[in-house]
Amino acid sequence: MNILVTGADGFIGSHLTEMLLGKGHKVRALSQYNSFNYWGWLEDIPTNENLEIISGDVRDPHFCKGITKNIDVVFHLAALIAIPYSYVAPDSYVDTNVKGTLNICQAAKENGIQRLIHTSTSEVYGTALYVPIDEKHPKQPQSPYSASKIGADMMAMSFFNAFELPVTIARPFNTYGPRQSARAIIPTIITQIANGAKEIKLGDLSPTRDFNFVKDTCTGFIALAESDQTIGKEINIASNFEISMKDTLELIKAIMKSDVQFITDENRIRPGKSEVFRLWGDNSLITQLTSFKPKYTIEEGLKETCEWFSNPEYLKQYKSGIYNV
Repeated sequence: MNILVTGADGFIGSHLTEMLLGKGHKVRALSQYNSFNYWGWLEDIPTNENLEIISGDVRDPHFCKGITKNIDVVFHLAALIAIPYSYVAPDSYVDTNVKGTLNICQAAKENGIQRLIHTSTSEVYGTALYVPIDEKHPKQPQSPYSASKIGADMMAMSFFNAFELPVTIARPFNTYGPRQSARAIIPTIITQIANGAKEIKLGDLSPTRDFNFVKDTCTGFIALAESDQTIGKEINIASNFEISMKDTLELIKAIMKSDVQFITDENRIRPGKSEVFRLWGDNSLITQLTSFKPKYTIEEGLKETCEWFSNPEYLKQYKSGIYNV
């Protein structure tokens, strides 16, 4: 099939692009435009005759209409994702996440796209009111980022309801793995340990998360696109497993055979009502509607992730001494 992946230059997008190419699809991969002609993590993907890399921005509706021509399936991953940065630049999150999604939906409608898989996030649920969190859990916008993603999800779903656009909302819980942004806690810890740190400053380590290895997340995306039963639905991609930040970091410490000490830094703690203290995803719907089943345990995924980040070739691309907002 002819597939468009927006946000293909990013962490999950680059892995999804690779997986789709491995299945023999033709992929048009969107990288955010920059004057350096730099394609992010797509630079690491070997040349493939089925891969077309284009540069641009989903904030431009005319551009979106052009890139969705002659496309069968769209995986829409382009978004601003850093929660702390959304506190200082919320307007940019509305432009990219909400209006960008509107542009992709409108373009998909006009060009007769067969399937649109829109990327949500478990952050839309906020702190769990009950666990495991299923798709009926109330939405709680605890940060400008989560508010923008709730808006984007509803925009996409409105195109299903109003225009019968074949939309599926894919809602991955916390994805980790090779190539993840340095703003996330797992690569932050691994890169500092790999660079010899003996003390690492962190925020609150009590919150729990449902971590998904990136290959499982991408398998979930593809499974959703391959099932007609997922059209018009919001569907979790989760491991159905909960672990605290503290225990996650202790696992990383053990895997890397480190004696590093973790120190609480008040500047890195989220505002009280903004911190999501508990995430544990119910994955029963996706397993009912598709063939999806997570393959990686947290130990297996962290081991592969630690090995990748510890490779000097990749480690040098991360500024581990700088706190990413």
